[in-house]
Amino acid sequence: MDRIEQKICDIIESRKDEIMAFGKDIFCHAELGFKEKRTSSKFVEEMEKLGMKPETGLAITGVKSYLKEKGSVEGPTLAMIGELDALPIPNHPDSWSETGCSHCCGHNAQLTGVVGAAMALSDPEVAEAMGGNICFMAAPAEEFVDIEFKSDLIKEGKLGYGGGKCELIRIGAFDDVDIAMGHHIMPGADYGLYNGSSNGFVNKTVTFTGRAAHAADAPHEGIDALNAATAAMVNIALQQESFRDQDTVRVHGFVSDGGTAVNVIADNVKMQYSVRGKTPEAYRDASLKVDRSLKAAAMATGCGVKIETMAGYMSCVPNPYTDVLESVFADIAAEGKYTKRRDLCGHTTGSDDFGDVATIMPLVHFCTGGYTGKLHNPDIRVEDPYLAYVVTAKIFALAAYRLMKDGAAKAKENIAGYKAPMTKEEYLAFMDSMQTVEEVEPTPLPIVGSR
Repeated sequence: MDRIEQKICDIIESRKDEIMAFGKDIFCHAELGFKEKRTSSKFVEEMEKLGMKPETGLAITGVKSYLKEKGSVEGPTLAMIGELDALPIPNHPDSWSETGCSHCCGHNAQLTGVVGAAMALSDPEVAEAMGGNICFMAAPAEEFVDIEFKSDLIKEGKLGYGGGKCELIRIGAFDDVDIAMGHHIMPGADYGLYNGSSNGFVNKTVTFTGRAAHAADAPHEGIDALNAATAAMVNIALQQESFRDQDTVRVHGFVSDGGTAVNVIADNVKMQYSVRGKTPEAYRDASLKVDRSLKAAAMATGCGVKIETMAGYMSCVPNPYTDVLESVFADIAAEGKYTKRRDLCGHTTGSDDFGDVATIMPLVHFCTGGYTGKLHNPDIRVEDPYLAYVVTAKIFALAAYRLMKDGAAKAKENIAGYKAPMTKEEYLAFMDSMQTVEEVEPTPLPIVGSR
């Protein structure tokens, strides 16, 4: 390490208790996407303590805070991104009673890492040693849950998309950003590259409408929306052999509203579905096959159906420029305490909206440990807060410094060499094409024996 890098580590080390306290506080006060008011305000508070002037209210709860005054310097801008939201898992022992949510996703570690890195990078000598600018960004709503709430926000014109980074791209919050840095937690290892491909997806809200009737005395007078939903699930299952193995298609969902009473033929049944695939072409194809399965179920039962498709996330794109993170990991390993490395560089069938960022610009992406249990499960625990929060902050800060020192030479090299799959305009056009509403009217037959 050079003298500035050692200073970065020393600053973070001197404030480790403060950093870990911030991580624990966020962990114990989890909020859902686009509702992260407390979490967002805590991030703003930390940025203001460091002398920055945060931009707030971006994509409802998002925040941007610049190391150097916005527009005051030439050169690339690096966005260091932490996510604000959590999951609706109320049976975690540290879930917040006010929301029923918990950070079983580890986003609190991301946000804490960004805050800890900002503490070091905002030191005047450190900031002066870097070219370009750094934007410390808090992004809302990575988890694609609470769909009906998000759908209502879109209908009210308050949102365009259901994902936080997607919405930040849409409103122009990334327009002055040239390269991004992100993080995930990884139970079972100390650190590693997070640099593989992933599935993209769309989300569907499906509403079958039928006709209510007494389920025992006169079921023939009804049109059962629950039967339509059941038929739809069978139809979708029968599509599986039409999906190519290399496209890693996943179709999964649940019935969110299945009727009102056991002795009443259901006249309204609602379902939520995600349709995922390795490429945009793959999940567009799968989405159309799911749609025809839903419409066939409506036709077979005489029900109506409304299919509301919401654009989800893009497939992630690996970044071939990993030398900066490799050098940081080597320095962390040299200290001797944390040496268990595991890279995630293959393909994952999950999805996250860092893929949307990587679709339009280079993404420097890593993971750290410090947790035990399984992600998105109530058994997740922070077992090593120093690793989860402090080491994460050091990796964020050291990688950012090495990208931006020498007039941002490494950042410029990455930006020049990265082949983004889409421009922002192409990205928005594709996302908009996946936002559709299709309705099929009910086709009831005359009731037998009626006059």
